[in-house]
Amino acid sequence: MANFKLFLALAACLSGQALAAPTKTVAKRAAISDVSLPTTLVYCLPVLYLTCHAGCPRLRQPERWHQRWCRRYYHHRLLLRPVHRAVSSDDAKIVIVDGTITQEAKQVKVGSNTSIIGKDANAILEGFGLLVKEKENVIIRNLGVKKVLADNGDAIGVQYSNNVWIDHCDVSSDRDHDKDYYDGLIDLTHAADYVTISNTFVHDHWKAMLYGHSDSNGDEDTGHLRITVNNNYLNNLNSRGPSFRFGTGHIYNNYYLDGNVWEGGKKPLYSTDEGYAVARDNDFGDGENTAPEGTLTSVPYEYDLLAASAVKAAVYGTAGQTLTF
Repeated sequence: MANFKLFLALAACLSGQALAAPTKTVAKRAAISDVSLPTTLVYCLPVLYLTCHAGCPRLRQPERWHQRWCRRYYHHRLLLRPVHRAVSSDDAKIVIVDGTITQEAKQVKVGSNTSIIGKDANAILEGFGLLVKEKENVIIRNLGVKKVLADNGDAIGVQYSNNVWIDHCDVSSDRDHDKDYYDGLIDLTHAADYVTISNTFVHDHWKAMLYGHSDSNGDEDTGHLRITVNNNYLNNLNSRGPSFRFGTGHIYNNYYLDGNVWEGGKKPLYSTDEGYAVARDNDFGDGENTAPEGTLTSVPYEYDLLAASAVKAAVYGTAGQTLTF
């Protein structure tokens, strides 16, 4: 099991408890190079350490305090405490994840104005996921999340939140178990709004991405769930790549293995219950589009649309945890 580190950098940005009206963009909080590192959380399983590089209030004997901390929080159930502390507040911050942590546990709740950045391809959360609930202005980037049991929630869940960017992540489980053994990989529900999933590797799962959780939730979801899904690589998925209810999705430059390119997909695009799609320049492989024609003519932002013939080369090998910080 690899060592795991969380680097927490606080940026001097405004934040509030109440959600502001959603905008079409995620606000910049700071670049990683813009900030110092006042606090560093170092997570070395199974022993936990906390070091303070810029001075710790009420901490006069750091070494002795470290020893007390390790004895007190060695207990298995409390191993995720530093993760919760690092990401849960609404203060503007960048959290850099360095290494892998394995723990079967409920989702960690992410605060507003938070960037969670995986340092490299070894930054993985295994057995627990992230939940963005009633928050705004969140970035999850270059992070792996895998094998989160259904009882513990989704790999990444967004509820009642707006302005969320999920980019260059790797989310997965397996298909060795039945379809209800795990929950969703990236589920956006309860009027989540202005969310983008880009450059992400979504793979080895039964029910991957659910956008709108219930046919009876139209009153809450209608007018929300405005979601962009672009430049992602989706492989070995049974369904929900993604599934939409009530929302509006802009889905482009995606490569589906098993304009968008499918190889081996049985039902690449279909609709039930009065869902509509505007499908242009797609390569459906051996499948077909059976969704009724929609009326969407434009989206409120600029984007680079690739020809269907160029999508595979652009996405394969690029989507997923391919960045280094």
